[in-house]
Amino acid sequence: MKRESFAIGNVRVRAGSTQSTELPITRLVTGAEISLPIRVVHGKFDGPVVWVNAAIHGDEVVGVEVIREVLATLSPKAFHGTLIAVPIVNVHGFLAGDRYLPDRRDLNRSFPGSARGSLAGRIAHLFLQEVVAKCEVGIDLHTGADQRTNLPQIRADLDDPRTRELTEAFAAPVMLHSEIRDGSLRHVAGERGARVLLYEAGESRRFDDWAIDAGVIGVRRVLAALGMIEAFENQPVEPSVECRGSGWVRARRTGILRLDAHLGQRVTHGERLGALYDSFGKTLRAVYADRDGVIIGHTNAPLVNSGDALVHIASVVA
Repeated sequence: MKRESFAIGNVRVRAGSTQSTELPITRLVTGAEISLPIRVVHGKFDGPVVWVNAAIHGDEVVGVEVIREVLATLSPKAFHGTLIAVPIVNVHGFLAGDRYLPDRRDLNRSFPGSARGSLAGRIAHLFLQEVVAKCEVGIDLHTGADQRTNLPQIRADLDDPRTRELTEAFAAPVMLHSEIRDGSLRHVAGERGARVLLYEAGESRRFDDWAIDAGVIGVRRVLAALGMIEAFENQPVEPSVECRGSGWVRARRTGILRLDAHLGQRVTHGERLGALYDSFGKTLRAVYADRDGVIIGHTNAPLVNSGDALVHIASVVA
């Protein structure tokens, strides 16, 4: 039997086809309409319904390119199940190159939202009703915040067997058991029964090719693990390093930072990671690891103030 068409917004997508649509959000003061862009790959064959999204924070562009490259590899005639791709969730922030919405709200702290709430709340509500409610698995793509870069990693509930299985399938260099934050997409989607993988890699406002490549391969591995596409990787997959808990090493002085450490480096407690200097090159303070672990993120800002976050270290499970 032929699969039924897939309904989203005011369109229906035929089985074995791909269709783009837009969900109206609001209007600018000029009268121009702002809409949530969506592309649906509705496979010819039965299978799960999955979403992948990016740019919940408007300055995080890596995930937008990951989605573009993933979609370019998919054929709806051979696809099992349905994929809802939302490359830009925070449209306002994306247009302005800003992490937040015009009202300075963080969209990823605004779920579940409300149809009559703030702009952030309305977008969150729309995304939840039209996308998340239809899916059983989601992949939420992020990068580091302003002037911070992240090692490719999946943050998820590793104590849930199914979530862990999909996290291992993604095979990012690190998988981090991460507590759920109130108001986040992962929190609310999980309450509604969806398994969510949060991918972190690269830096905001940049196309870091290594972060994009790892994301494209990882998303396709998850789709293959769900039986939606055929596995395409012949080479052995390096298992993710499991981490539980993490923390930032912070600056003890104000100065100019030179880091000697790099993403993915294994470090031990007390190991020297770099130093802070004054403008003449005098060493003000060395920077040391505060735990054993692996570096999953660091600042790229050369000028730092006392208390600023410098190096993010995750504790590796033995």
